[in-house]
Amino acid sequence: MNGDNLAGPPSAPAGPLEPWPDTVRWQPISRDLIWVELIRLGVLLAVLLIGLGLGWAFSGQWLFGAALGAVVLLAGWRVATIVRAVQAWGYAEREHDLLVRHGLLVRRLSIVPYSRMQFVDVSAGPLERAFDLATVQLHTAAAASDARVPGLRPAEAARLRDRLTALGEDRAEGL
Repeated sequence: MNGDNLAGPPSAPAGPLEPWPDTVRWQPISRDLIWVELIRLGVLLAVLLIGLGLGWAFSGQWLFGAALGAVVLLAGWRVATIVRAVQAWGYAEREHDLLVRHGLLVRRLSIVPYSRMQFVDVSAGPLERAFDLATVQLHTAAAASDARVPGLRPAEAARLRDRLTALGEDRAEGL
C-alpha cells in the first residue's frame, strides 16, 4: 500500500442543500419519531385494510383483492421510507440563523434568520407525548418560510424555544 492517498478521495463540492458542510454541526432528532410515524401509518392501514377486506368479502370483486395487495406493497415501501425520512431530519443553530433540513425524494433546507422569527411554538400531540417527544414550530412573517423541528425531547424543545426566542428578540431590536 503506498502512502500517496492517505487523506482519502477529494471531497465533492457542496451542493445547494449542503451549505457550509465544514461549519454546520447538524443535530439529529429522536429516533423515537419512527415509532410515532409507524403507529400513525398502522392506524391508517388498519382502516384501509378492513374496508378493502370487507368490500372484497361481501362483493367478491377481484378489484378489492388487487387494491388490498397494492396497499400492502405500498405499506412496506412506506415503512422503509419512514425510517430513512426520520434519519434525514436535522437542525443546526448558527450565529444568525437556524437551519432545518429534511426530505428524501424532495430534499428541503430551510434557513430561518433569528431576526425574522415572530414566535416559536412547541406542541406535542397524544402520540408524541406517549413517546416523550415534542415539535418546535418557527413562525415568520412569510407563511411559506415557517419551519418545524419534530421529534425533540421536551427539555430540548424548551431549550430550543427559549434560545430562539431570546435570539429573535435580540436580533429584532436592531431593526
